[in-house]
Amino acid sequence: MIKIILAFVTLLFGGCSTTYAPLKTVEKVDVNRYLGTWYEIARFEHSFEVGCSNVSATYTLKSDNRINVLNQCQKENGTHSTAEGVAYATDESFAKLKVSFFRPFYGDYQILILDENYQYVVIGEPSRKYFWILSRTKTLDKSIEKEIVDKMPSLGYDASKLLWTKQN
Repeated sequence: MIKIILAFVTLLFGGCSTTYAPLKTVEKVDVNRYLGTWYEIARFEHSFEVGCSNVSATYTLKSDNRINVLNQCQKENGTHSTAEGVAYATDESFAKLKVSFFRPFYGDYQILILDENYQYVVIGEPSRKYFWILSRTKTLDKSIEKEIVDKMPSLGYDASKLLWTKQN
């Protein structure tokens, strides 16, 4: 019976794999500069953030060099929602991470654009279904927003799918 279950799981997850064009990430991320709180400026909508405003993500380094991820938002009904996860770098660049909020399942988190002063960042993943623009402040200069939106097609993303996050 165990062999049948293992075979089914292997077929389920192995048979569903799809190869996507690789994303071009930044060359190197200084994890210590990346840590702290970021505010969501825009995203592609997805089920776990529907109706969210005042969205933030706080990253802290754990003793085992993994990163604790605390996502927070305010739902439409006024309630506060949090999700805590863990991330780890897949190579020494720290530009490609695996993130999990539901272990043992991990998703890709790739840093596509990072301001040299670590004031804003653009994150995506290979399937191009997820995309975030984050900033150290609750607003981002409109010229920077335009630069990012203009670059999205070259990264393989459809800018018309962006949802601009309300931050109070």
